[in-house]
Amino acid sequence: MIEITASAQEYFADLIERQGMNDVGLQLSVLNPGTPGASCDLQFRVAGESAEPDLEFPYEQFILYVPASSESWLDKARIDFEESETGGQLTIRAPGIRGTEPDDSSDLAARVNWLLDAEINPGLASHGGMVRLETVTAENEVVLRFGGGCQGCGMVSVTLKEGIEKTLKEHFPEVTAVVDATDHDSGDNPYYQ
Repeated sequence: MIEITASAQEYFADLIERQGMNDVGLQLSVLNPGTPGASCDLQFRVAGESAEPDLEFPYEQFILYVPASSESWLDKARIDFEESETGGQLTIRAPGIRGTEPDDSSDLAARVNWLLDAEINPGLASHGGMVRLETVTAENEVVLRFGGGCQGCGMVSVTLKEGIEKTLKEHFPEVTAVVDATDHDSGDNPYYQ
């Protein structure tokens, strides 16, 4: 189920040894599974300290705990550690945690929502902003509403036209326009004023 490379096992064993406790293992959970915002959460964990049933995967020098609710999302997961001059890089690859991207047979709203969550909102989040789909009209106009740092931002029209609309039309040629339905005058904390 979950492959942990030899280098990652050595790395974890060293970290666990530094904790100075015999019963410390690792817990790998999936946060927001089945959504474009899904991620893996890896933490130290003491045996018997779980709020839900979990599975135990024994490795040579530690036990990996996986909550039962996360197991199916971690199929074919791989954890690796690559050493470098500056220390190293731990990578967790779990190809199934985000679920499945809607295919071309899905309605336009579902496909637009997926793209907003997977590609556009992570970029807006760096500015404290977000955007959500209000509706797709019969004419295939995508109506959006901005929030957070995007609401009231002086650059929102550029973000809309040069970023979001361009991206949506590249992915979905049937989109005729992208419309902003946000009341920008009521924004509390715009990124650019």
